[in-house]
Amino acid sequence: MNQSQPTMFEFTGLTNDTTLAILLFVFFLLVYMITVVANVGLFIAVHKTSALHTPMYFFLSYLSVVDLFYSSVIVPKMISDLVSRRKVISFYGCALQFYFFAALASTDVHLLSNMSYDRYAAICHPLHYVSMMTKTKCFCMVLVAFSLGFLQSSAQTSCMFSLQYCSSNVIDHFYCDIPPLLKLSCSNIVICDMVIMFLIGFYVIGSLTAIMISYLFIIISILKIKSSKGRQKAFSTCSSHIICSSIFFVSVLLTYLHPPSKAIKNQSKVASIFYTVMTPMFNPLVYSLRNQEVYGITGLTTDELKPFMHYVETGGQFFLLKLRVPAKVYNGEGGSGWVRS
Repeated sequence: MNQSQPTMFEFTGLTNDTTLAILLFVFFLLVYMITVVANVGLFIAVHKTSALHTPMYFFLSYLSVVDLFYSSVIVPKMISDLVSRRKVISFYGCALQFYFFAALASTDVHLLSNMSYDRYAAICHPLHYVSMMTKTKCFCMVLVAFSLGFLQSSAQTSCMFSLQYCSSNVIDHFYCDIPPLLKLSCSNIVICDMVIMFLIGFYVIGSLTAIMISYLFIIISILKIKSSKGRQKAFSTCSSHIICSSIFFVSVLLTYLHPPSKAIKNQSKVASIFYTVMTPMFNPLVYSLRNQEVYGITGLTTDELKPFMHYVETGGQFFLLKLRVPAKVYNGEGGSGWVRS
């Protein structure tokens, strides 16, 4: 680090209006509390309930962990700044915030693409699903998602914080993000900007492309189902993932992949709120409310849950039941949707 680097950065934050700041403080505090409870609750429900020991919920449990920490990197500081006279963060604190934010955001992107592949395998290849989505394979997919996420974040953070920041220390945002930080640098940012945009573009567009290809094959398979009830049931297994992925990717694209413009600056802040504050809350709620397994476990008694134990939607079991495939073929050795490998 160069000695001319500032020791502190100061955020402009979301608003300078005291009354509005108090209202936002209450609102975002409530959102964060819901985020923590919903994600922790979903993670515990998945790991404590044998009916949810399936690949989709395995990925979802780790998505909940990522969302929880991802939100915690940004939101507590943002909330405290709303009622603070000065919204400051140290240089190294800013670097750490950016590092974990970029790492967890990238991991989130990978997990969403992993979940789309799981839906593809379940709907397009139901008879081969248990051999395609083994426990070992799913664990490796999660490990790769975390490894690549933290690896690319190391590259971004090294690039960003090796620049000199000597013109100003005021970040026009509510957290340490790429565009406002680059504006403060008095170094040549061309190479760093290209590297970061390449990494973001590669991860976001690459994962989005994988998701779109998966759903293209899913749609083709769904259209081949003759009954409207069957098509509706097949689509319902994907609807939660589609909703959560759409909110996340649209917000990210609006924030980063656009030409510089003053008119777009405020729009980017709003988009940033969606994928840093709102999305981590939406994900567990959407999956809980739109999936009978999670909704049933949180809202029904043990006796009322018995029918669900033989009717787990994930992993293409709906299709296997229509094909009269024995339950032991679907469930594997453990009877929980996994096949040992």
